[in-house]
Formats: sequence, C-alpha cells, structure tokens
Amino acid sequence: MTSTTEPALRPTKSRDGLRGLSVIAIFAAAVCALPMIAVGLAAFGGGTDTVRHLIDTVLGEYTRTTLALVLLVSLGTFCIGVGAAWLVTMTRFTGARLLEVALVLPLAFPAYVLAYAYTNVLDHPGIVQTTLRDVMGWGPRDYWFPDIRSLGGAALMLTLVLYPYVYLLARAAFLQQSGTTFLAARALGKSPWAAFFKVSLPLARPAIAAGVLLAVMETIADFGTVAYFGVQTFATGIYTAWFSLFDRTGAAQLALCLLSFALLLAMLERMQRGRAKYHDPARQAQQMAPIELTGWNAIFAQVLCGVPVLFGAVLPVFVLFSMGLGSEQNLLSPRYLGFIRNSLTLAGIAAVVTVSAAVAVGFFQRLRPGRVSRSTGYIARLGYAVPGGVIAVGLMVPFAMFDNALDAWMRSTFDISTGLLVTGSIWLLIAAYMVRFLAAALGAYEGGQAMVHANMDAAARSLGQTPVGTLRRVHLPILAPSLLTALLIVFVDVMKELPATLIMRPFNFDTLAVQAYRLASDERLDGAAVPSLVIVAMGLLPVILICRQVGRGK
Repeated sequence: MTSTTEPALRPTKSRDGLRGLSVIAIFAAAVCALPMIAVGLAAFGGGTDTVRHLIDTVLGEYTRTTLALVLLVSLGTFCIGVGAAWLVTMTRFTGARLLEVALVLPLAFPAYVLAYAYTNVLDHPGIVQTTLRDVMGWGPRDYWFPDIRSLGGAALMLTLVLYPYVYLLARAAFLQQSGTTFLAARALGKSPWAAFFKVSLPLARPAIAAGVLLAVMETIADFGTVAYFGVQTFATGIYTAWFSLFDRTGAAQLALCLLSFALLLAMLERMQRGRAKYHDPARQAQQMAPIELTGWNAIFAQVLCGVPVLFGAVLPVFVLFSMGLGSEQNLLSPRYLGFIRNSLTLAGIAAVVTVSAAVAVGFFQRLRPGRVSRSTGYIARLGYAVPGGVIAVGLMVPFAMFDNALDAWMRSTFDISTGLLVTGSIWLLIAAYMVRFLAAALGAYEGGQAMVHANMDAAARSLGQTPVGTLRRVHLPILAPSLLTALLIVFVDVMKELPATLIMRPFNFDTLAVQAYRLASDERLDGAAVPSLVIVAMGLLPVILICRQVGRGK
C-alpha cells in the first residue's frame, strides 16, 4: 500500500524543483566558506618570513588593542543594555514607555558616524574645548582634556551604537521571566538589587551573553571608527597591509588571525546557547507587577535610560545636521547623486541576492533535514562572524589569481586582454555582502518560518503542489513581513559597510560610506556629515520596524 501511494505524494526530484533549490543553497554555503579557505591557503602559502616580521613589529600591538577594545565594549554594552532593559521592563517611571522604544535608536548609527560627530565637538578646535578656554581664560597647554581620538574614544563610540543588541535580548529575557521567583527572593529578605543579581540576572544570562557576543563580533569587524581614531587593530592592519604596503601575504596572515578570533567567538556563542538549560519553574505564573518609582529613584532611572539615547542618537543628529549646514556638499549635485545611486544599487542588489539565498538555505533545511542541510545552514551563518576586511581579502586573492591567469591566457592565445573581469566588477562585492549578512537574513527568515506549520506543507503536497510550488504559493505569502524585514536589514547593513567596500569597490565606484570616510580622513568633517546623515536616515528604516515590535512586546 505504501508503494502505491508514495509516488503520488512525492514527485521525483527532477520534477519537483528541489534539486535546483538544493544546488542554490549549497552554492551559497560554498561562497560563504570560500573566503575562509582562501585566507587560510594564502596565509600558509606565503612562507614564514612575513609571519616573523609581523610578530616582531605589529602583531603584539594589534592583539593588545583589539583585546582591550573588545573588553571595554563588552563591559560597556553589558552595563548599559542590561541596566536599561531591567529598568524599562521591571519598573515604571515617567517617560518609561518612550524610553523603552527610544533606546533602540542608536542601532541606526554606524560607529564611524558618531566618531565624526564627536570629534567635531570634543576635539581641540571643537566647541567644547573652545568654550572652555574662552570661559576660563586658559591657553592650549593650560589644561588637560580627554582625547577623543584614542582607544577609549573608539570603545565609547562602539558602545553607544552596539548596546541595543544587549538591550533587546535582555529585555526579551526579562519579559519572559515569571515574577514569582523574584518575589520569593524578596520574601526571604533579599533587597531588590540582591534579588536582581541572584535571580533575574542568572535566568537572563544566555540572552545577555548572546547580545554581548554580537556586540563583540561587530567590534572586531569595525574599521571606520578605529581607522579614523588611529587605533591599531587587526582590521586597520589588514587594510594597511593590502593598500599601503601592497603585502598580500601579510594581509592574508593578519586576516587569518582575526578570522580565528571571530570563529572562536562564534563557537563560544554556539556552545553557551547549547548549554543554556535554565528553567523557570514558575514560568506560567502571573507576571510581576512593575515597581513604581517616584522621586529621586524615578529621576535616577530617567537619567540612566535617557543618557544612552541622548548621546547615541539625539546629540549626534543635531551635531551632524549643524555640520552639514555649514559644508559645501550638495546632495543634489551630479557627483552626490552618483554616490547615492551607487549605494542604492549595491544595497538593493545585495539585499535581493542575500534574502534569496537565505530562502533557499532555510527551505532546504526544512524539506531535507539531515547532515548536508545542517552543515549548509551552519556554514551560511559563519559569515556574520567574519569581518568585512577578512571577507574582502578572502575573495580578492583567489579571484585576482583567476583574473590574471585568464588575462594571460587570452593574451597569449587571442591577443585580447580581458582585464579584471571579476575583481573589477560589482558582483564580487555583492558576493562579499552576501557572505557578511546572510546570517542576518537567515535569522529573519527562520523567525517567520516558525509560523508555517508542517501541516500546511502536507496539505499543499496532497493538493499536487511541488516543493517549489509550496514555497511560492504558501510560504512566501505568509513570510512576506519577515522577508521585508530581512531585505531592510541587509539593505541598511550594506549601506553602512565600509571595509569590504573600500577594498573591493570597482575603480571610480564610490558610495556614501566611502565618501564620508574619505572626507573625514582629510579632516573635512563638515563635508563628511552630509553623506553620514543620509546613511543614518537609511538606517532608521529597520530600526523603526524594531521599535514597533518593541512597542507591541507587552
């Protein structure tokens, strides 16, 4: 009986289109794995002379500054994200509802944009120090002022834009906790702070650790902020070795060091998520009523939650807008319209390609669960842990060799030069974006896919739909909001991405991010404010969606 009914329910692979979907998914995973393989081969194939030179000169400094930056950003994002999440979730004070949503806004800002704004305000010729000298009558050497262009300054900029990762995950964890356990600790004589540290914080630890690790991954991938502040990290070292020293082997070996660190972090995140078996026995109990704060306690909570929003979103927008008004940059000029067109072209194509790859990988995992599909999904997610500079080096090395070999063969055979057929186009850059942001798109897709019950697949198949037909007629209409969110997230991330764009962009194909970086590198901060504001405006689109979800979270 099984043999007669099975063919009707399971069409052959050649007809149901699943083979083509599987090929797309495996190809996307292979592209994600290529940069890591290429970096390893290029690093080990370059000999040990460059390695020794790196160890004797810059490797120690790169390691120390990168680790120090990671430590400072981890501590800062943990304190701000967890503290703010606890206050807006478990207490009530004037303005809590507004701050609950506003705390997400700094996520729209690239860290290097904040670096430009605060350098204009806090540097020696900035308004703060100028006013201080005028009021106090001091000379340039009569006082000490913290240097914004320092390791601490870079850590502060990154903390201000990355704490929302910790805030969002910690807030979700606190909302899911029952108030019974917390109240039991209070009944046993624990103070509110003691109950928070001994009960609520341990229960939320897996979510908080995941948020901190996301912030750390973004920190080691950052290039614009540390390069502008002159902080020597692995990210700046890769760019310097590639463009300034023209040392491809050195760049590959530095990229391998950074890649190893990033993959270690990815493994730690996966291990802590797998071992997190926290169980709240009162999960189904009534949620705890928020604690009403009044007087100085309410003011203290308002300040703690308002300061990150003020310095992470409100003040930078005001400063950038003031700087832009005094610049000579014209957004409507043909040159700037070209920057905008290039940015929108790259971001639009990359978003469509990345989300399409995410759909293929996610649907392949759903229909063919097994070792191959699991491996495909795992490799596809690794790209998020790999900095843009590493991806750029990993793709440029093999495809530059391919371009040179093809050009040499065409010259010798047909006396025709093909030039940079692959590395001179935007498609290799699109591939780098896909590798970098496929994990984000896959997360958004799988979040929506959880709403599609397996019975829907069975019903569609019993009505004669092939797997691809089921995807097109059942899954995609239901997943439209999730796919739109994934498109917006990838679109904005591409708009902000700097290191991969700097290394891989075709000749004379500049974007808003590249223009902002170039102007800031020339100390033309007023001019850099104009493209920076456009990038921030684009970044507000997915943040508004996130804010709407936060507002509905209760």
